[in-house]
Amino acid sequence: MNNTVQELDKKREKALRIISTVQNLPSVPAIIFELNKVIENPMASAAQIGRIISKDQGLVTKILKVANSPLYGIPRRVATIDFAVVILGFNQIKNIIIAISMMESFRDLGDVKFPKKEYWIHSIMVASAAKRLADDLNLNCSGEAFTAGLLHDLGLPIVHKYFNKEYTQVYQILNNSELPVDLIEKGIIGLSHCEIAKILIDKWNLPLTFSEAAMYHHSPVNSENYRELVAVVHLADYMTNVLETGNFFWDREFKLDTSIINTLNLHDEDYLKSFIETYRELFTNQLETINF
Repeated sequence: MNNTVQELDKKREKALRIISTVQNLPSVPAIIFELNKVIENPMASAAQIGRIISKDQGLVTKILKVANSPLYGIPRRVATIDFAVVILGFNQIKNIIIAISMMESFRDLGDVKFPKKEYWIHSIMVASAAKRLADDLNLNCSGEAFTAGLLHDLGLPIVHKYFNKEYTQVYQILNNSELPVDLIEKGIIGLSHCEIAKILIDKWNLPLTFSEAAMYHHSPVNSENYRELVAVVHLADYMTNVLETGNFFWDREFKLDTSIINTLNLHDEDYLKSFIETYRELFTNQLETINF
């Protein structure tokens, strides 16, 4: 991987050309467009939203599982989609549906080197943990934390699908190296999975909060606009590794960015270690409930 600057530039240019061919937001169902029309109406009711979502019973099941998961933290059981809409809010429901739809579109891409089940579990764990942490830390980004967490590794299935040869090379090096994954990816592909996710999320006109979280979830110190959100997604991702609950092989050399300690007012590294440990049982319980 001893690339010259010129070689890296060429790889980056090639990667950007390939990414530019990814035209459309994958598999976002018509239900999203229907929901948007209703949500924009100030007279819309939870019952109206519920009726639209109920057209897809698989989606209903997934939303109820999210709402009732231990990390999501709703104190009473959510038994109906109407109640879920009331508790979560219109925009949060829409964001969850968008994220779940996008994640579902990549579930058929798995092979031995890209275990789709582990990827899905990891994404759900980070999403749920980010939402819970944002609530527990009284952050203003709570409403976006779940979706940002769910989409944080969106670049990985894109790499697998559109850069399969390079993906295999990265995978092989990752298994025999302690280098950070983003450096390996840039050396082989020209772009990291974080950059690829940001490019596509921006291209698909999803909120900037999500592209920033995807771009900087390994290095929140570099985030400029949504530092709390990026920090909480980073922490959630890191905690899945430390607590070994929903951790993902691609994050095997995941390093804590200690800048989040100040961003999230967590005092110091010793306090952070104790803070993380208080979530062990909750993470374990969450992992046991995931069955999407």
